[in-house]
Amino acid sequence: MNKVFPIIETSRLTLREVTIVDANDMLKYLSEQDVVKPMGLEPFQTVEDALGEISWYKSIAEDGTGIRWGITLKDSGEMIGSCGFLNMNPKHHRAEIGYELSKDYWGKGIASEALEAVVKYGFHHFQLERIEALIEPANVPSHKLVEKQGFTREGLLRHYEYTCGKFDDLYMYSVLKEDLNL
Repeated sequence: MNKVFPIIETSRLTLREVTIVDANDMLKYLSEQDVVKPMGLEPFQTVEDALGEISWYKSIAEDGTGIRWGITLKDSGEMIGSCGFLNMNPKHHRAEIGYELSKDYWGKGIASEALEAVVKYGFHHFQLERIEALIEPANVPSHKLVEKQGFTREGLLRHYEYTCGKFDDLYMYSVLKEDLNL
């Protein structure tokens, strides 16, 4: 990973490195059950929970297995979510994408704007050929979001993850660089 954290600008958003200054903003949206349930997490309770998430973002960037941008509003600078890559595999030119957004901003096109920018960044700057998204079957808004960005549902991964005391099925979605004519 580059030493300088890349910044991505869109019309309404600045996608940037998440720092400890963002812990309170993160706690606000990661304490919402509806936001964290599809992530396989329990709602955050304390600033320390948010600091742990920030530490994880830093560790995946340092070891080259991922990168996570904070989704911030240009007009206020408030961090309202995150989007980025994990399980990056440079040998096979693929990565998994993940994202979450404060419930206050659902249905406003913000997740779509951030996802589109991060996907394009991955294809252009990390030379990815394939980007995957793993989504719980009940998370219909997330299915619609990735499908709008050109992802194709490939199949159901049964009992793929064990989170919150249960096994979760996940749909595998992917988008290839050629799918987007990049």
